[in-house]
Amino acid sequence: MQDVHTESIVSILSAPKRRQNSYDHRLRDAVFQLGQATIARQIGVPRSTIHGWKRARTKPVVTLVAPNSYVEELERRVHVLERRTARLLALLRLCIVLLRLSGFSLVSRRLPNGDDKQKLLGSLDHASRFVRLPRLLQWIGISSSRYYDWRNSQECGLNDASSCPKSTPGQMTSKELSDMRLMLESEDYRHLSIGSIVRLASRLGKVHACSSTWYRAIQSGNWVRSRKRIYPPKPRVGLRATKPNEYWHVDTTLIRLVDGSRVYVQAVLDNFSRRILAWQLSERFDTTVTAAVLQEAAKALPENTVPSAVMDSGVENVNIKVNELVSDGTIKRVLAQVDIAQSNSMIEAWWRQLKHQWLFLNELDSATSVRKLVGFYVEQHNTVVPHFAFQGQTPDEMYFGTGVSVPATLKEKRAEARAARLAHNRAVTCARCKVEDTKPAMVTMGSNTS
Repeated sequence: MQDVHTESIVSILSAPKRRQNSYDHRLRDAVFQLGQATIARQIGVPRSTIHGWKRARTKPVVTLVAPNSYVEELERRVHVLERRTARLLALLRLCIVLLRLSGFSLVSRRLPNGDDKQKLLGSLDHASRFVRLPRLLQWIGISSSRYYDWRNSQECGLNDASSCPKSTPGQMTSKELSDMRLMLESEDYRHLSIGSIVRLASRLGKVHACSSTWYRAIQSGNWVRSRKRIYPPKPRVGLRATKPNEYWHVDTTLIRLVDGSRVYVQAVLDNFSRRILAWQLSERFDTTVTAAVLQEAAKALPENTVPSAVMDSGVENVNIKVNELVSDGTIKRVLAQVDIAQSNSMIEAWWRQLKHQWLFLNELDSATSVRKLVGFYVEQHNTVVPHFAFQGQTPDEMYFGTGVSVPATLKEKRAEARAARLAHNRAVTCARCKVEDTKPAMVTMGSNTS
């Protein structure tokens, strides 16, 4: 009998409790003060609860009666916050899409700098108040083990180290690395090379290490020496002539053949028009070739015209033959960077074009083949290839003055081509244009039928 009683008590205690409803205090006050139990019965309040409300006293209720202006201010702030939240969500979606499209992920990327890790951990702590931490780590591509490893290593420093000093006792100590960096970046040793600094540090008793250790530390630490070099300003614009045959450029270049032999090409270039006036190829270095090339170029000179031939001070340019041309008034010799401050770079630039844009594209097996290739390029350079500095004119047109109308003609043709291009593109329609063109027509038909 006692067991049965015990079981009933246990069943009563273990039975689920009925959920107690809560009601508004204004309904309770209305029943207590006015005795309006009908409304309470209609909404399902039990009779026992209503009977208790009639007998009990009213309880004090703390409430707020907000004025209309305060409610309007709250509604305005809610509206502003909703707009700001929507804007932030849109920016967040855009950033996530850009990150996914760019392939950025921290899965295979290291962060060796401890400050970068600390900033990332701080951002994760702030964001974890709103988004769960596993979801954040999944978004940025960091494993939980990596995150907690950084979290637990904050006291020891987050900068990456090659290995533990105990496991590799032969590595440089922090004091040695500091001394190395101070000597390398010091103003007192900027006149020394790195090899000299290595030996000086050993003699001073600061750091005893080999040169490879120094170079490895410099590369890993991104140390920069205070050795900013100061160069004299270079001229932006070189020597420029105002008319043909005012300045000539004379120079010699060397070309190696496939069998290892050499040939020499000498040329005369007009500064005003960039036209090659004369050139010659020889299989050996001959100091008399320069005079021969200058005489060939001077055959087409107008009367009473004495050009200034700019050349370097090589033996092929300063010799008896060239001196004779200077003495008889055929040319005036001007030594580059001696008589004038400018260099002979204009013809040197033409040598570079000749070699890299044409000669090196062919097999240079003999002097005969090189002579044919140079002759072809000179003819194309003078008569066919338009020059950018001359607005489309060729060197021959500039030299003889026959291409004065070329820039205006090309400008007019570009304007005509642009007008034709606009007309063509505006006349072409695609599938989308056809759909948009049919929409107004359909509306017009509907309005007519109505």
